[in-house]
Amino acid sequence: MFGIRPGGRRDPSPISEASKRLPDHPPIGAPPGDITPIDLIFNAVLSEIEPAAAASLTRPELADRIRKLVGEVMIRERLLLNPEEQDTLSATVLHDLTGLGPLENLLQDDTVSDILVNGAQQIFVERRGKLELTGLHFRDDRHVVYLAQQIASSIGRYVDESSPMLDARLPDGSRVNVVIPPIILNGPSISIRKFNRTFLSFARMIELNSVSPALARVLEIAARCRLNILISGGTGSGKTTLLNALSGHIHPGERVVTIEDTAELQLQQPHVLRMEMRLPDLEGKGEVTQRDLVRNALRMRPDRIIVGEVRGPEAFDMLQAMNTGHSGSMSTVHANSTRDALVRVENMVLTANNHLPLHAIRSQLVSALDLVIQVERLRDGSRRVTELSEVVGLEEEIIVLSSLFSFEYADADPDGTVRGTFLPSGIRPRFFKRLNSYGLGESFLRAISP
Repeated sequence: MFGIRPGGRRDPSPISEASKRLPDHPPIGAPPGDITPIDLIFNAVLSEIEPAAAASLTRPELADRIRKLVGEVMIRERLLLNPEEQDTLSATVLHDLTGLGPLENLLQDDTVSDILVNGAQQIFVERRGKLELTGLHFRDDRHVVYLAQQIASSIGRYVDESSPMLDARLPDGSRVNVVIPPIILNGPSISIRKFNRTFLSFARMIELNSVSPALARVLEIAARCRLNILISGGTGSGKTTLLNALSGHIHPGERVVTIEDTAELQLQQPHVLRMEMRLPDLEGKGEVTQRDLVRNALRMRPDRIIVGEVRGPEAFDMLQAMNTGHSGSMSTVHANSTRDALVRVENMVLTANNHLPLHAIRSQLVSALDLVIQVERLRDGSRRVTELSEVVGLEEEIIVLSSLFSFEYADADPDGTVRGTFLPSGIRPRFFKRLNSYGLGESFLRAISP
Protein backbone atom coordinates (compact mmCIF):
# COMPACT_ATOMS: atom_id res chain seq x y z
CA MET A 1 0.00 0.00 0.00
CA PHE A 2 2.87 2.35 0.71
CA GLY A 3 5.68 3.19 -1.65
CA ILE A 4 4.10 2.32 -5.01
CA ARG A 5 3.22 5.21 -7.26
CA PRO A 6 0.66 5.05 -10.10
CA GLY A 7 1.93 2.86 -12.90
CA GLY A 8 3.72 0.50 -10.51
CA ARG A 9 6.90 2.59 -10.32
CA ARG A 10 8.50 3.83 -7.14
CA ASP A 11 9.38 7.51 -7.26
CA PRO A 12 13.07 8.16 -6.63
CA SER A 13 13.62 8.89 -2.95
CA PRO A 14 15.71 11.89 -1.94
CA ILE A 15 17.33 9.68 0.69
CA SER A 16 18.28 7.04 -1.81
CA GLU A 17 20.08 9.64 -3.88
CA ALA A 18 21.76 11.16 -0.84
CA SER A 19 22.85 7.82 0.58
CA LYS A 20 24.92 7.09 -2.53
CA ARG A 21 27.25 9.79 -1.32
CA LEU A 22 27.73 8.18 2.09
CA PRO A 23 30.63 5.80 2.87
CA ASP A 24 29.98 2.13 3.61
CA HIS A 25 30.20 2.76 7.34
CA PRO A 26 29.27 6.41 7.85
CA PRO A 27 29.77 7.99 11.22
CA ILE A 28 26.65 8.74 13.22
CA GLY A 29 25.72 12.37 12.65
CA ALA A 30 24.51 14.68 9.94
CA PRO A 31 24.77 13.58 6.32
CA PRO A 32 26.70 15.74 3.87
CA GLY A 33 25.55 19.35 3.63
CA ASP A 34 22.94 20.94 5.87
CA ILE A 35 20.33 18.17 5.52
CA THR A 36 19.89 16.28 8.76
CA PRO A 37 19.07 12.57 9.11
CA ILE A 38 15.59 13.55 10.29
CA ASP A 39 15.02 15.61 7.12
CA LEU A 40 16.20 12.76 4.92
CA ILE A 41 14.08 10.13 6.66
CA PHE A 42 11.06 12.46 6.67
CA ASN A 43 11.31 13.03 2.91
CA ALA A 44 11.83 9.34 2.22
CA VAL A 45 8.80 8.34 4.27
CA LEU A 46 6.61 10.89 2.49
CA SER A 47 7.89 9.72 -0.90
CA GLU A 48 6.73 6.18 -0.12
CA ILE A 49 3.23 7.01 1.10
CA GLU A 50 0.41 7.59 -1.35
CA PRO A 51 -2.14 10.15 -0.04
CA ALA A 52 -5.06 8.04 -1.28
CA ALA A 53 -3.70 4.92 0.43
CA ALA A 54 -3.13 6.80 3.68
CA ALA A 55 -6.68 8.14 3.58
CA SER A 56 -8.06 4.57 3.55
CA LEU A 57 -6.51 3.73 6.94
CA THR A 58 -7.69 4.56 10.44
CA ARG A 59 -5.47 6.91 12.42
CA PRO A 60 -4.06 4.10 14.65
CA GLU A 61 -3.38 1.93 11.58
CA LEU A 62 -1.66 4.82 9.84
CA ALA A 63 0.43 5.63 12.92
CA ASP A 64 1.60 2.01 13.15
CA ARG A 65 2.51 1.90 9.44
CA ILE A 66 4.48 5.14 9.74
CA ARG A 67 6.49 3.89 12.74
CA LYS A 68 7.40 0.71 10.85
CA LEU A 69 8.31 2.65 7.73
CA VAL A 70 10.56 5.02 9.70
CA GLY A 71 12.43 1.98 11.03
CA GLU A 72 12.76 0.44 7.58
CA VAL A 73 14.12 3.65 6.08
CA MET A 74 16.65 4.01 8.92
CA ILE A 75 17.97 0.51 8.27
CA ARG A 76 18.02 0.90 4.51
CA GLU A 77 19.77 4.25 4.57
CA ARG A 78 22.11 3.39 7.48
CA LEU A 79 20.96 6.34 9.56
CA LEU A 80 20.49 6.27 13.32
CA LEU A 81 17.88 8.09 15.44
CA ASN A 82 17.25 7.53 19.12
CA PRO A 83 13.77 6.30 20.20
CA GLU A 84 12.60 9.80 21.15
CA GLU A 85 13.59 11.19 17.75
CA GLN A 86 11.85 8.29 16.01
CA ASP A 87 8.63 8.96 17.96
CA THR A 88 8.79 12.68 17.22
CA LEU A 89 9.43 12.07 13.52
CA SER A 90 6.58 9.53 13.29
CA ALA A 91 4.21 11.97 15.00
CA THR A 92 5.25 14.76 12.60
CA VAL A 93 4.61 12.60 9.56
CA LEU A 94 1.24 11.50 10.99
CA HIS A 95 0.31 15.12 11.65
CA ASP A 96 1.18 16.03 8.06
CA LEU A 97 -0.88 13.14 6.70
CA THR A 98 -3.97 13.69 8.83
CA GLY A 99 -3.81 17.49 8.97
CA LEU A 100 -2.14 20.25 7.05
CA GLY A 101 1.33 20.19 8.58
CA PRO A 102 2.67 23.67 9.35
CA LEU A 103 -0.67 25.18 8.28
CA GLU A 104 -2.72 23.29 10.85
CA ASN A 105 -2.36 25.86 13.67
CA LEU A 106 -3.08 28.72 11.27
CA LEU A 107 -6.39 27.09 10.36
CA GLN A 108 -7.31 27.03 14.05
CA ASP A 109 -6.34 30.70 14.53
CA ASP A 110 -9.54 32.77 14.35
CA THR A 111 -7.57 35.97 13.66
CA VAL A 112 -6.34 34.55 10.33
CA SER A 113 -8.63 34.99 7.31
CA ASP A 114 -6.29 33.90 4.48
CA ILE A 115 -3.25 31.59 4.31
CA LEU A 116 -0.89 32.05 1.34
CA VAL A 117 1.95 29.60 0.67
CA ASN A 118 4.57 30.82 -1.82
CA GLY A 119 6.93 27.86 -2.09
CA ALA A 120 8.39 26.05 0.89
CA GLN A 121 9.96 29.01 2.70
CA GLN A 122 7.23 31.67 2.58
CA ILE A 123 3.91 31.38 4.37
CA PHE A 124 1.88 34.60 4.59
CA VAL A 125 -1.37 35.17 6.47
CA GLU A 126 -3.93 37.93 6.39
CA ARG A 127 -5.00 39.33 9.74
CA ARG A 128 -7.45 42.22 10.03
CA GLY A 129 -7.10 42.96 6.33
CA LYS A 130 -3.28 43.10 6.26
CA LEU A 131 -0.75 40.55 5.02
CA GLU A 132 2.11 39.44 7.25
CA LEU A 133 4.91 36.91 6.85
CA THR A 134 4.89 34.09 9.39
CA GLY A 135 7.98 32.29 10.69
CA LEU A 136 6.57 28.96 9.51
CA HIS A 137 7.86 26.99 6.53
CA PHE A 138 7.74 23.59 4.85
CA ARG A 139 10.75 21.32 4.66
CA ASP A 140 11.03 21.75 0.89
CA ASP A 141 8.90 22.11 -2.24
CA ARG A 142 8.30 18.36 -2.29
CA HIS A 143 6.63 18.71 1.12
CA VAL A 144 4.30 21.43 -0.25
CA VAL A 145 3.37 19.33 -3.27
CA TYR A 146 2.68 16.33 -1.05
CA LEU A 147 0.25 18.41 1.02
CA ALA A 148 -1.44 19.60 -2.19
CA GLN A 149 -1.80 15.99 -3.34
CA GLN A 150 -3.27 15.07 0.02
CA ILE A 151 -5.92 17.79 -0.32
CA ALA A 152 -6.72 16.63 -3.85
CA SER A 153 -7.02 12.99 -2.78
CA SER A 154 -9.49 13.91 -0.05
CA ILE A 155 -12.00 15.05 -2.71
CA GLY A 156 -11.26 12.33 -5.24
CA ARG A 157 -9.11 14.46 -7.52
CA TYR A 158 -5.41 14.77 -8.25
CA VAL A 159 -2.78 17.43 -8.86
CA ASP A 160 0.44 16.73 -10.72
CA GLU A 161 2.44 18.01 -13.69
CA SER A 162 -0.28 16.99 -16.13
CA SER A 163 -2.96 18.72 -14.03
CA PRO A 164 -1.10 21.44 -12.12
CA MET A 165 -4.08 23.50 -10.87
CA LEU A 166 -6.73 22.60 -8.34
CA ASP A 167 -9.72 24.24 -6.67
CA ALA A 168 -10.93 22.39 -3.60
CA ARG A 169 -12.62 22.78 -0.26
CA LEU A 170 -11.41 21.62 3.15
CA PRO A 171 -13.78 19.77 5.51
CA ASP A 172 -14.32 22.98 7.51
CA GLY A 173 -15.55 24.83 4.40
CA SER A 174 -12.33 26.75 3.67
CA ARG A 175 -11.59 27.27 -0.02
CA VAL A 176 -8.25 26.11 -1.43
CA ASN A 177 -6.46 26.91 -4.68
CA VAL A 178 -3.30 25.01 -5.63
CA VAL A 179 -0.82 25.76 -8.43
CA ILE A 180 2.32 23.65 -8.82
CA PRO A 181 5.25 23.62 -11.27
CA PRO A 182 5.78 23.72 -14.19
CA ILE A 183 3.22 26.53 -14.61
CA ILE A 184 4.43 28.42 -11.54
CA LEU A 185 8.10 29.31 -11.40
CA ASN A 186 8.87 30.15 -7.77
CA GLY A 187 7.67 26.97 -6.12
CA PRO A 188 4.25 25.40 -5.49
CA SER A 189 1.52 27.77 -4.29
CA ILE A 190 -1.37 27.06 -1.93
CA SER A 191 -3.98 29.76 -1.23
CA ILE A 192 -6.57 29.13 1.48
CA ARG A 193 -9.56 31.40 2.11
CA LYS A 194 -10.74 30.34 5.54
CA PHE A 195 -14.41 29.75 6.17
CA ASN A 196 -15.64 32.40 8.56
CA ARG A 197 -17.96 30.88 11.14
CA THR A 198 -18.65 34.25 12.76
CA PHE A 199 -21.93 35.87 11.74
CA LEU A 200 -21.51 39.66 11.69
CA SER A 201 -24.74 41.51 12.37
CA PHE A 202 -25.26 45.12 11.36
CA ALA A 203 -24.84 46.06 15.02
CA ARG A 204 -21.34 44.58 14.99
CA MET A 205 -20.58 46.19 11.61
CA ILE A 206 -21.49 49.57 13.13
CA GLU A 207 -19.00 48.91 15.94
CA LEU A 208 -16.33 48.16 13.32
CA ASN A 209 -17.26 51.34 11.45
CA SER A 210 -18.05 49.33 8.33
CA VAL A 211 -21.39 51.13 8.11
CA SER A 212 -23.03 54.03 9.92
CA PRO A 213 -26.20 53.49 12.01
CA ALA A 214 -28.27 55.28 9.35
CA LEU A 215 -26.79 53.23 6.51
CA ALA A 216 -27.33 50.02 8.48
CA ARG A 217 -30.98 50.96 8.95
CA VAL A 218 -31.37 51.57 5.21
CA LEU A 219 -29.86 48.16 4.40
CA GLU A 220 -32.06 46.41 6.97
CA ILE A 221 -35.17 47.96 5.43
CA ALA A 222 -34.01 47.03 1.92
CA ALA A 223 -33.71 43.38 2.94
CA ARG A 224 -37.04 43.32 4.76
CA CYS A 225 -38.91 44.97 1.88
CA ARG A 226 -37.66 42.38 -0.62
CA LEU A 227 -35.58 44.68 -2.79
CA ASN A 228 -33.32 43.00 -5.33
CA ILE A 229 -29.74 43.72 -4.30
CA LEU A 230 -26.35 43.28 -5.97
CA ILE A 231 -23.21 43.60 -3.83
CA SER A 232 -20.02 44.64 -5.62
CA GLY A 233 -16.41 44.61 -4.45
CA GLY A 234 -12.94 43.17 -4.82
CA THR A 235 -11.50 39.95 -3.41
CA GLY A 236 -11.63 39.94 0.38
CA SER A 237 -13.62 43.17 0.56
CA GLY A 238 -16.43 41.69 2.66
CA LYS A 239 -19.11 40.91 0.05
CA THR A 240 -20.16 37.61 1.60
CA THR A 241 -20.08 39.10 5.10
CA LEU A 242 -22.48 41.85 4.02
CA LEU A 243 -24.69 39.35 2.19
CA ASN A 244 -24.93 37.31 5.40
CA ALA A 245 -25.88 40.43 7.37
CA LEU A 246 -28.60 41.32 4.85
CA SER A 247 -29.96 37.78 4.93
CA GLY A 248 -30.47 38.12 8.68
CA HIS A 249 -33.46 40.38 7.94
CA ILE A 250 -35.31 37.95 5.68
CA HIS A 251 -38.67 36.95 7.15
CA PRO A 252 -38.47 33.46 8.72
CA GLY A 253 -41.59 32.39 6.82
CA GLU A 254 -39.94 32.74 3.42
CA ARG A 255 -38.49 29.85 1.43
CA VAL A 256 -34.93 30.73 0.42
CA VAL A 257 -32.73 28.86 -2.06
CA THR A 258 -28.99 29.62 -1.97
CA ILE A 259 -26.60 28.80 -4.82
CA GLU A 260 -22.84 28.92 -4.40
CA ASP A 261 -19.66 27.56 -5.94
CA THR A 262 -18.42 26.91 -2.39
CA ALA A 263 -20.90 27.06 0.48
CA GLU A 264 -20.13 30.09 2.67
CA LEU A 265 -23.45 31.73 3.42
CA GLN A 266 -24.77 31.45 6.97
CA LEU A 267 -28.48 32.08 6.71
CA GLN A 268 -30.36 32.00 10.01
CA GLN A 269 -33.85 31.25 8.65
CA PRO A 270 -35.53 27.86 9.21
CA HIS A 271 -36.57 27.32 5.56
CA VAL A 272 -33.33 27.42 3.58
CA LEU A 273 -32.26 25.07 0.77
CA ARG A 274 -28.53 25.21 0.04
CA MET A 275 -27.14 24.13 -3.32
CA GLU A 276 -23.51 23.96 -4.39
CA MET A 277 -22.03 23.54 -7.86
CA ARG A 278 -20.02 20.41 -8.64
CA LEU A 279 -16.81 20.20 -10.64
CA PRO A 280 -16.33 17.44 -13.23
CA ASP A 281 -14.73 14.20 -12.10
CA LEU A 282 -11.45 12.77 -13.37
CA GLU A 283 -13.18 11.67 -16.57
CA GLY A 284 -14.67 15.11 -17.16
CA LYS A 285 -18.20 13.98 -16.23
CA GLY A 286 -20.72 14.95 -13.59
CA GLU A 287 -20.27 18.73 -13.70
CA VAL A 288 -23.12 20.82 -12.31
CA THR A 289 -22.72 24.53 -13.05
CA GLN A 290 -24.18 27.50 -11.23
CA ARG A 291 -26.40 28.12 -14.25
CA ASP A 292 -27.81 24.60 -13.90
CA LEU A 293 -28.53 25.31 -10.24
CA VAL A 294 -30.19 28.67 -10.87
CA ARG A 295 -32.44 27.14 -13.51
CA ASN A 296 -33.35 24.29 -11.19
CA ALA A 297 -34.00 26.68 -8.31
CA LEU A 298 -36.80 28.28 -10.32
CA ARG A 299 -38.64 24.94 -10.15
CA MET A 300 -38.35 24.72 -6.35
CA ARG A 301 -40.94 27.38 -5.52
CA PRO A 302 -38.50 29.80 -3.88
CA ASP A 303 -39.54 33.13 -2.38
CA ARG A 304 -35.98 34.37 -2.78
CA ILE A 305 -32.93 33.14 -4.63
CA ILE A 306 -29.50 34.08 -3.30
CA VAL A 307 -26.52 33.46 -5.58
CA GLY A 308 -23.25 33.67 -3.66
CA GLU A 309 -21.45 35.17 -6.66
CA VAL A 310 -22.40 35.59 -10.29
CA ARG A 311 -19.45 35.09 -12.59
CA GLY A 312 -20.81 33.75 -15.87
CA PRO A 313 -23.89 32.84 -17.90
CA GLU A 314 -25.96 32.26 -14.75
CA ALA A 315 -26.29 36.08 -14.53
CA PHE A 316 -28.94 35.92 -17.27
CA ASP A 317 -31.00 33.37 -15.37
CA MET A 318 -30.58 35.35 -12.16
CA LEU A 319 -32.04 38.47 -13.83
CA GLN A 320 -34.87 36.37 -15.22
CA ALA A 321 -35.64 35.15 -11.70
CA MET A 322 -35.64 38.69 -10.30
CA ASN A 323 -38.01 39.75 -13.09
CA THR A 324 -40.45 36.88 -12.63
CA GLY A 325 -41.69 37.25 -9.08
CA HIS A 326 -38.65 36.34 -6.99
CA SER A 327 -38.23 39.75 -5.42
CA GLY A 328 -35.78 40.07 -2.56
CA SER A 329 -33.12 38.07 -4.41
CA MET A 330 -29.47 38.94 -3.82
CA SER A 331 -26.05 38.22 -5.25
CA THR A 332 -22.46 39.47 -5.36
CA VAL A 333 -20.06 40.31 -8.18
CA HIS A 334 -16.40 41.27 -8.48
CA ALA A 335 -16.20 44.92 -9.58
CA ASN A 336 -14.58 48.23 -8.63
CA SER A 337 -17.69 50.43 -8.51
CA THR A 338 -21.46 50.18 -8.63
CA ARG A 339 -21.45 51.17 -12.32
CA ASP A 340 -18.69 48.68 -13.12
CA ALA A 341 -20.81 46.01 -11.43
CA LEU A 342 -23.65 46.58 -13.92
CA VAL A 343 -21.22 46.50 -16.85
CA ARG A 344 -19.83 43.18 -15.61
CA VAL A 345 -23.29 41.64 -15.29
CA GLU A 346 -24.14 42.98 -18.75
CA ASN A 347 -21.09 41.22 -20.19
CA MET A 348 -21.98 37.99 -18.39
CA VAL A 349 -25.47 38.06 -19.90
CA LEU A 350 -23.91 38.53 -23.33
CA THR A 351 -21.85 35.35 -22.85
CA ALA A 352 -25.07 33.44 -22.28
CA ASN A 353 -27.14 35.13 -25.02
CA ASN A 354 -24.96 36.94 -27.50
CA HIS A 355 -27.94 37.47 -29.80
CA LEU A 356 -29.66 39.80 -27.33
CA PRO A 357 -29.35 43.52 -28.12
CA LEU A 358 -27.70 45.71 -25.48
CA HIS A 359 -30.87 47.72 -25.01
CA ALA A 360 -32.81 44.58 -24.06
CA ILE A 361 -30.11 43.50 -21.59
CA ARG A 362 -29.98 46.93 -19.97
CA SER A 363 -33.76 47.04 -19.75
CA GLN A 364 -33.66 43.73 -17.89
CA LEU A 365 -30.99 45.04 -15.54
CA VAL A 366 -33.06 48.12 -14.72
CA SER A 367 -36.22 46.07 -14.18
CA ALA A 368 -34.48 43.44 -12.06
CA LEU A 369 -32.18 45.40 -9.74
CA ASP A 370 -33.14 47.95 -7.11
CA LEU A 371 -29.86 48.55 -5.29
CA VAL A 372 -26.13 48.07 -5.93
CA ILE A 373 -23.83 48.18 -2.90
CA GLN A 374 -20.08 48.78 -3.22
CA VAL A 375 -17.79 47.43 -0.49
CA GLU A 376 -14.05 47.98 -0.29
CA ARG A 377 -11.05 46.95 1.75
CA LEU A 378 -9.26 50.19 2.59
CA ARG A 379 -5.52 50.71 2.95
CA ASP A 380 -5.68 50.24 6.74
CA GLY A 381 -7.23 46.79 6.22
CA SER A 382 -10.74 47.82 7.28
CA ARG A 383 -13.76 46.89 5.15
CA ARG A 384 -16.48 49.46 4.52
CA VAL A 385 -19.52 50.12 2.41
CA THR A 386 -18.37 52.98 0.19
CA GLU A 387 -21.41 53.44 -2.07
CA LEU A 388 -25.10 52.60 -2.06
CA SER A 389 -26.67 53.27 -5.46
CA GLU A 390 -30.24 52.98 -6.64
CA VAL A 391 -30.84 51.68 -10.17
CA VAL A 392 -33.17 54.45 -11.36
CA GLY A 393 -33.89 53.68 -14.99
CA LEU A 394 -32.71 53.81 -18.57
CA GLU A 395 -32.13 57.04 -20.47
CA GLU A 396 -31.56 56.25 -24.12
CA GLU A 397 -28.80 53.62 -23.82
CA ILE A 398 -27.43 54.66 -20.42
CA ILE A 399 -28.40 53.07 -17.09
CA VAL A 400 -29.02 55.84 -14.58
CA LEU A 401 -27.75 55.35 -11.03
CA SER A 402 -28.55 57.55 -8.07
CA SER A 403 -26.35 57.59 -4.98
CA LEU A 404 -28.29 57.12 -1.73
CA PHE A 405 -25.20 56.88 0.50
CA SER A 406 -21.50 57.42 -0.08
CA PHE A 407 -18.38 57.24 2.06
CA GLU A 408 -16.35 60.44 1.97
CA TYR A 409 -12.71 59.98 2.93
CA ALA A 410 -11.30 62.47 5.43
CA ASP A 411 -7.81 61.61 6.62
CA ALA A 412 -5.89 58.93 8.49
CA ASP A 413 -4.85 58.71 12.14
CA PRO A 414 -1.15 58.44 13.01
CA ASP A 415 -1.62 54.68 13.32
CA GLY A 416 -2.90 54.56 9.71
CA THR A 417 -6.60 54.17 10.51
CA VAL A 418 -8.69 55.68 7.71
CA ARG A 419 -11.30 58.22 8.76
CA GLY A 420 -14.33 59.33 6.85
CA THR A 421 -18.06 60.03 6.89
CA PHE A 422 -21.04 58.13 5.51
CA LEU A 423 -23.04 60.78 3.66
CA PRO A 424 -26.75 60.26 2.85
CA SER A 425 -28.22 61.95 -0.22
CA GLY A 426 -31.78 62.50 0.98
CA ILE A 427 -33.17 61.42 -2.41
CA ARG A 428 -36.53 59.61 -2.38
CA PRO A 429 -36.05 56.30 -4.26
CA ARG A 430 -38.28 55.06 -7.05
CA PHE A 431 -39.23 52.00 -4.98
CA PHE A 432 -40.70 54.17 -2.22
CA LYS A 433 -44.21 52.74 -2.76
CA ARG A 434 -42.90 49.27 -1.96
CA LEU A 435 -41.31 50.55 1.24
CA ASN A 436 -44.62 52.12 2.21
CA SER A 437 -46.45 48.84 1.56
CA TYR A 438 -44.29 47.34 4.31
CA GLY A 439 -44.86 50.32 6.59
CA LEU A 440 -41.19 51.33 6.42
CA GLY A 441 -41.23 54.22 3.94
CA GLU A 442 -40.95 57.02 6.48
CA SER A 443 -38.28 55.18 8.45
CA PHE A 444 -36.28 54.82 5.24
CA LEU A 445 -36.59 58.54 4.46
CA ARG A 446 -35.44 59.49 7.94
CA ALA A 447 -32.38 57.26 7.58
CA ILE A 448 -31.31 58.83 4.26
CA SER A 449 -31.98 62.42 5.36
CA PRO A 450 -28.78 64.54 5.45
